[in-house]
Amino acid sequence: MSDISASVSRDYEPTFGDYFALLKPRVMSLVVFTALVGLLVAPVSLHPVEAFAAILFIAIGAGASGALNMWYDADIDAVMRRTAKRPVPSGRVEPGEALAIGVGLSGISVVMLALATNLLAAFLLAFTIVFYAVIYTMWLKRSTPQNIVIGGAAGAFPPLIGWVAATGSISVEAVLMFAVIFMWTPPHFWALALFMRSDYDDAGVPMLTVTHGRRATRNHILAYTVLLAPVPVWLALTSVGGPVTLLVAVALNAWFLVGAYKIWRRDEVMAEEDNFKVEKAFFRFSLYYLFAHFGALLVDYALKAGGVV
Repeated sequence: MSDISASVSRDYEPTFGDYFALLKPRVMSLVVFTALVGLLVAPVSLHPVEAFAAILFIAIGAGASGALNMWYDADIDAVMRRTAKRPVPSGRVEPGEALAIGVGLSGISVVMLALATNLLAAFLLAFTIVFYAVIYTMWLKRSTPQNIVIGGAAGAFPPLIGWVAATGSISVEAVLMFAVIFMWTPPHFWALALFMRSDYDDAGVPMLTVTHGRRATRNHILAYTVLLAPVPVWLALTSVGGPVTLLVAVALNAWFLVGAYKIWRRDEVMAEEDNFKVEKAFFRFSLYYLFAHFGALLVDYALKAGGVV
């Protein structure tokens, strides 16, 4: 990590919005939603106050991870178009402040989740923060093209943590919710990397598109999408699933497979001629993929609670 503290304007006073942006609120929204689903569909119900506290501290832990990531990745973020306007590389927040916020919120979130729910949930939250901030951000991201494959585990833990917060244990259903996000992450990010390759090139990040080229990346997107497709179907057939989850799993993954196949069969001439239209469409769809799957779990949960199914 390079020292960019000199780039911070001493005349600029950071706003609440600047500090909030450190927490990666868009990522946090997905974390909160999937953790909430994991908590609600669990066979053990928490008191509403305990449930609110659990989701709040999971969200704070996710925000802490984001702040630590922005602190360490400031040098990379500064040269990438997609991230150059983040609070640290843009000079709105000093690196030391980002580090202090990340470390402080990490401690608060883990301790308070332990007090609000149980030690296993707190341990998993602590492991997730360390995994994302240290193993992924500081090591994998800069050292291997498999960065997003292994590092994707960090984003897959929230529903598992939500489940454990309610039950105090891990089950097949929780592992499958984890697996859906874990297997979705590589094709999601590789689709982005196909049309943002120059950013990763400039930043020196060994994304698959940089180290092995776009053809290999297209092959990997198709392979991982094929491996992903049966996982949500399996989840739909467990105790937390139902007809809505099954229908959504079949429909969305059929579309996802078609999209991955379209990406696979294209060459770079075709892609560049239409400005990566197919790849961008696949990436946009992938943004809604998880919300739709976990939303379906919530619908089936509501139907069961209402005695409909």
